[in-house]
Amino acid sequence: MLFESRDRRAGFTLVELLVVIAIIGVLVALLLPAVQAARESARRTQCVSTLKQIALAAINYESAVENLPPSSLLTPIGRKLGSNDYLAIDQREGQAHGWAVLILPYLEEQALFARFDLAVSAFDQPLDPQQTFVNAYNCASDESLGRFYADDTHTGGKRFAKGNYAAFATPFHTDVQLLYPGAIVVGGVALPRVVDGLSGTMAFSEVRSMPSEQDERGVWALGWNAASVLGMDMHHDSDAEGTALGQFRPDLETAYQALTPNHRGPNLDTIMRCSGDNLVESQLAGMPCRSWVHTASLFGWQSAGPRSNHVGGINAAFLDGRVEYLTDEIDPVLMALMISIHDEYTSPSEAIGDSLAGE
Repeated sequence: MLFESRDRRAGFTLVELLVVIAIIGVLVALLLPAVQAARESARRTQCVSTLKQIALAAINYESAVENLPPSSLLTPIGRKLGSNDYLAIDQREGQAHGWAVLILPYLEEQALFARFDLAVSAFDQPLDPQQTFVNAYNCASDESLGRFYADDTHTGGKRFAKGNYAAFATPFHTDVQLLYPGAIVVGGVALPRVVDGLSGTMAFSEVRSMPSEQDERGVWALGWNAASVLGMDMHHDSDAEGTALGQFRPDLETAYQALTPNHRGPNLDTIMRCSGDNLVESQLAGMPCRSWVHTASLFGWQSAGPRSNHVGGINAAFLDGRVEYLTDEIDPVLMALMISIHDEYTSPSEAIGDSLAGE
């Protein structure tokens, strides 16, 4: 009897087994977020390294060409605002190759660059280099690999591979990037024009892509708004100058609408076609959009903001190669002045002081 009693105590009861399983489940549940956080930290570190290489490639391009890379190979068009003449950008006018194509040789992608014919439109490339995925333009926190943009009307059916990096052309709308320029604009910027200095000028950031083939966000080879070019929709305070033209000064009354990191409205990313399933999916993904309204007389208020899947912000690169983390709560006035190369303020703190004073 004594032997049998000891033998029974040597095994696990069903209750004990269930308790052990429950404990293991709790431990796994506790460890899983930590593992995921560690993986995301590693991915974010990789994205920072990639963004730094992009900034350094742009500086190397400038050393060779004596201008920073153009945002896109587009043809500026003369326009009037009242009695004032200015140059505007219609992204339908020109070859449309973006800055990311032009810096390929400085990212050790000479072979891919050689497949582009820059004298021919981005939509008429016989070797289709634009549909190649480039590791240097991919952030592992997003899912851009395997995603394409193609539209019968806007690309003639040509497929464009997506990525995760874009350049700031302006703090305002990208169609007026030559009027209120950032570091990366049509025609290129000479460094002496960057009056805030390399360390004070933000040039590149992260963007997210959508699975829809009719959504151009993240397309690396195309120098279009929201594809590889950003404008954060910070309006210029035209009343401050007595005219809509002049040094950029943020409109403090509408600053809250600007497209700060991962912004969800009221202003939205402007893309060529935001409708149907893509409209719904964009809302669910936290990337709301609107369609670009373009006519013969109106280029149309194009803007798009930086986005990432990192927690609470995005990585952004400055012209000295430095990468900083911009939180979703960054002051929009400060962000606009980091983008602008020609603004009225002598320092961001001066503008933020105006903002706090309600001026």
